[in-house]
Amino acid sequence: MGLLDRVSFRKQSTDPPESVDLGEKGLLRIVWPGGREVSVASLALRDACPCAGCVEEGTGRKILERGSIPLDIHPVEIEPVGNYALKFHWSDGHDTGIYSWTYLRELTLPEKT
Repeated sequence: MGLLDRVSFRKQSTDPPESVDLGEKGLLRIVWPGGREVSVASLALRDACPCAGCVEEGTGRKILERGSIPLDIHPVEIEPVGNYALKFHWSDGHDTGIYSWTYLRELTLPEKT
């Protein structure tokens, strides 16, 4: 059995946003398919970084302390990653988090009850 036989590949279930723009006051504006528009604070996005430096790989436990993030944090660059994600280059120098469409949608849209 090879390595890829042991890896579970999930199909991306979320369509990409129609647009992503950096707005005023450090807010990221995302328009999802169908026109649903949300704004997310840069601090909240940086705090939710899913990279191995911010979240313990083995347990999923968050290791980034929100208090260590500068209050004026903002993306200095946003780059697409393939057809499935965005990568933020933050003003604090951090740039290893990849935010999939699915993850961004979970962060920005309230759960249906």
